Amino acid sequence: MTLRIVLLGAPGAGKGTQAQRLAAAHGLVHISTGDMFRAHLKQGTELGQRVQNYLNSGRLVPDDLTCAIVTDRLVQPDCAQGYILDGFPRSAPQAEALDAFFADNGQKLDVAVDIAVADEDIVDRLSARRSCPACGAIYNLKYGPSKRGGLCDRENCSGELILRDDDREETIRKRLQVYHQTTAPVIGYYGNQGILKTVDATGLTPDDVFARIEEILCGLKGA
Repeated sequence: MTLRIVLLGAPGAGKGTQAQRLAAAHGLVHISTGDMFRAHLKQGTELGQRVQNYLNSGRLVPDDLTCAIVTDRLVQPDCAQGYILDGFPRSAPQAEALDAFFADNGQKLDVAVDIAVADEDIVDRLSARRSCPACGAIYNLKYGPSKRGGLCDRENCSGELILRDDDREETIRKRLQVYHQTTAPVIGYYGNQGILKTVDATGLTPDDVFARIEEILCGLKGA
């Protein structure tokens, strides 16, 4: 069964972690707008410089820019067997643009899964994140620290871990404010379409959240 999945949720809700696990379990392509943006940042492209200004201030990258990047990715051959969209759509116009893409390409979205987490839990999680600028690894001081303290413990890497600007508490709270104003309406958009499923992930382990999403997907396959 070809699956096309959207993972919704606030920054730090765990979308990336779950998307990676689900992609591996079901043979799907994991499409992360955040990863695509960071690749441009690392390469120092003109787009990356434009994106950096938005990320540092906690604002969303403009819809037209984001939609162009995502839809170009969705027509690549490896997406024919299904994919998981992580971090997209983040606004009603983006959701409408995605529906237009599906209509033009004879596709449909199977399910939108909202990973719901309380704001204070998200602030606690993200402000404890540390990133390796050398290889891109991400750690958490409370839930998954590096075994080498302030250094990356991946093989053949010993980069010094940093606190990214978009993981600082003041930026996180602004990102959450933007999320509630701009992105949360997407939940209602998919709710009106009857394809929204919600997983209350506050206080749950990543394994628990994964199991609940798997139940949802099993229900789709059995429908």
